[in-house]
Amino acid sequence: MSNDRSGGGPGGGGFPGGADNPADDDDPDGGDYPGGPVPRWPAADIAAAWRRELPGVLTESIEIITPLWRIAKLLGDDRRRTLAALGVDASTLDLLSVIRRSGQPYELTTREITRRTLVTAGAVSQRVARAERAGLVTRAASPGSRRAVAVRLTAAGHELIEATVSRLLGHEAQLIAALTPAERAALAGCLAKLEQSLAP
Repeated sequence: MSNDRSGGGPGGGGFPGGADNPADDDDPDGGDYPGGPVPRWPAADIAAAWRRELPGVLTESIEIITPLWRIAKLLGDDRRRTLAALGVDASTLDLLSVIRRSGQPYELTTREITRRTLVTAGAVSQRVARAERAGLVTRAASPGSRRAVAVRLTAAGHELIEATVSRLLGHEAQLIAALTPAERAALAGCLAKLEQSLAP
């Protein structure tokens, strides 16, 4: 995703200071879409305007990608607020989650955590050190390799991640309550297909 300040491209509402997003006029960071305010201009209207202004231009992506960017912004903001209310930062949630999901004995090497979380080894080391200081994990030499470091959840780590995931997923289930089970299944399938097609 680009950090340019072009209003998120042609589907994001126009160009710097564009009238497609009036809220941006009063916000110096309004063009940092999707990091800034979420535009309210309907994606269908944006697509129609570009078809009018540039006949023949391909606009099929606008009514898919623009809502996805907007939804990602809204959900990202909501998750940050929710985690702040729960007193857990996103990196700690990520670390504890990947260990808890691994099953018994709820222990992974730092190398395996790096592979599963797709962050750098240095970042994993920092996350583990913070969690260890907080009493959420312990570190020890891995029984499988003297050079590997095993990270295991403590009782406090179990308690925190289980309570946090239960409350977070309960809240986020409410966010998709407008969709029927059939709509959720269809959307999940479409998103999985699109994600797979975009994966490097």
